[in-house]
Amino acid sequence: MLSTTTPVRRILVIGCHADDIEIGCGGTLLALARSSPELEVDWVVLSARGEREAEARASADAFLGKSVVELRVDVHDFRDGFLPYCGGEVKDVFEELKLRVDPQVVFTHAGYDFHQDHRFACELTWNTFRNHLILEYEIPKVDGDLGRPNLFVPLTAEDVERKLDLLEKNFQTQSGRHWFDRETFRGLMRLRGMEAIAPERFAEAFTARKVGLAA
Repeated sequence: MLSTTTPVRRILVIGCHADDIEIGCGGTLLALARSSPELEVDWVVLSARGEREAEARASADAFLGKSVVELRVDVHDFRDGFLPYCGGEVKDVFEELKLRVDPQVVFTHAGYDFHQDHRFACELTWNTFRNHLILEYEIPKVDGDLGRPNLFVPLTAEDVERKLDLLEKNFQTQSGRHWFDRETFRGLMRLRGMEAIAPERFAEAFTARKVGLAA
């Protein structure tokens, strides 16, 4: 339950891979950090090893390290693509999170995502944080599984460019992939901005399955 009169001060962001959080809700995180100077963030990446772990940590710090009160980054080394098949160990991570954090908002993967890791992370998010506002972000990829989100966060042009710059700078391992470029990410934000009639033409979009507001 989120009060309409209470500022957002505690958020949890969950991503399966090193760049998921930044692609799915990086602009929203930049906007929240700017508007909520007392923000505390728990940033959890489930599958990142070696160079990808280093990228995940550096990117989290680049996005939020200097603009929030506290940034706690947890990077795990579960095997990419195999999260559902080591479900007990991944579930333990979520159970530990439940004891440690009480976020006002949780950002996680969309439940309709075709990637098995993404779907599993979403399922565990809902199993674990039953009395929290959960916003499911979207990841553009070759599966063609973009959905019909129902919650939009308008972004400034400055936040859009900042997000794109940080993605390019911090994820050099992905630079050769045909889908990992500014045009892909900008195009999706422009499309969602059109749908949201955003003042500066850009937005990030989320699926909010269940929302409770306390006046």
